[in-house]
Amino acid sequence: MSSSSSSASMKAILVKQPGSADQLYFGQADKPVPKSNELLVKIHCFALNRMDIVQREGRYPLPPEAGPILGVEFAGIVESAGASALRFKPGDRVFGLAYGGAYAQYIAVDEGSVHLLGSLTMEMGSSLLECWYTAYQAVNDIGNMKAGEDILIHAASGGVGTAAIQLAKLAGARRIFVTAGSPEKIEYCRKVGATHPINYREQSFKDVVLRETDGRGVDIICDYLLASYFGDNIDSLAKDGRMSLQGAMGGSVAEHVNLLPILFKRLHIEGSTLRSRSLEYQRRLSEAFSRNVLPHIESGEMFWHIDRVFDWEDIQDAHRLMEAASFTGKIVVRVTDNLSDPK
Repeated sequence: MSSSSSSASMKAILVKQPGSADQLYFGQADKPVPKSNELLVKIHCFALNRMDIVQREGRYPLPPEAGPILGVEFAGIVESAGASALRFKPGDRVFGLAYGGAYAQYIAVDEGSVHLLGSLTMEMGSSLLECWYTAYQAVNDIGNMKAGEDILIHAASGGVGTAAIQLAKLAGARRIFVTAGSPEKIEYCRKVGATHPINYREQSFKDVVLRETDGRGVDIICDYLLASYFGDNIDSLAKDGRMSLQGAMGGSVAEHVNLLPILFKRLHIEGSTLRSRSLEYQRRLSEAFSRNVLPHIESGEMFWHIDRVFDWEDIQDAHRLMEAASFTGKIVVRVTDNLSDPK
């Protein structure tokens, strides 16, 4: 997160010009210098997110804290700490979430955005936070889920969906409806904990939801498609239902949508993007995750899946896999130049 730099340099993955995965290349960047509240972390692994693709294409509205280097999730070893960063010490194995800069050998990050790895591997730690924080916002903060309620989670076979299914289960959901696009992904969602997986290529999720709830609808929807599902989402919500909008994979303009049910059913619809949130907000979210979720992950109670681990020399192939959406869970990249350190 630090914008400060020194004369020392580091290896990083850069973007020649906005475009395809072919535009990614290795170059040199200034090695960051941590501010007073920050840690300097030597990165061992980072994880891919869809925002990386959008940023690579030049279409992502970057927050002012983000620099040109892609990547928000990482795990590594603390190399040094700022004067007021007292929670960690050099040599600590940590994982964290930053505004950007993870596709590199080093990152400077606020200490409140970092957790000790403990028993977790570098690969697992690097892949957790963007997904679990996003899902926690959708299910717990915006959704305010209560035991006995019903939820619908779209694009559920990815990392955010994997987390959301389990957070809904932890909160005591009655029925967990999910959408996915292949038999393999449907089975994956069932394994994670979905009670009503729906193949959207074969069935209307609205029809299934209304049939299974006797026309009532679900209490919460976690949506990442936006325009393409907006009308059917509104029809699928129960009275006083809540919908969290976390992405726009299905477009941003919804045509011919009847908005009256929003009034008559007293619906609450809220959009949110995690990366644009303030540092103070992200610190609070980090604390809530550490208190309410991380112990369940560390104990093995909650399932997590990494589809592929790439060496960073193969970053273009990793991006192509992300774009093809032919994976479940997460994609992780190892910073092989840094792996002489003990894991």
